[in-house]
Amino acid sequence: MDRDSPSRMYRLVIRGELGDPFGFLFEGMEMERLAGTTVLTGPVTDQAHLHGLIERTQELGLELVSVGPVGPGKGDAVAGPATGSGG
Repeated sequence: MDRDSPSRMYRLVIRGELGDPFGFLFEGMEMERLAGTTVLTGPVTDQAHLHGLIERTQELGLELVSVGPVGPGKGDAVAGPATGSGG
């Protein structure tokens, strides 16, 4: 993440449509159910915060479909696969 920016918008896509009670587990993220997935969108302050969100999905046994920044020129990459390396 860029030091000049205190937070950046990210989108996490999880397989399955999570119920409203899961919302509090991802505080600060907007939750939207869309075509068999749950899309979480919101500000991420730094890499530790992002890793914490990813870890939370793993702890809950949820399947993370994709994760990535949201912003100008990024498009709507909801259906894209998760990427493991930034090569």
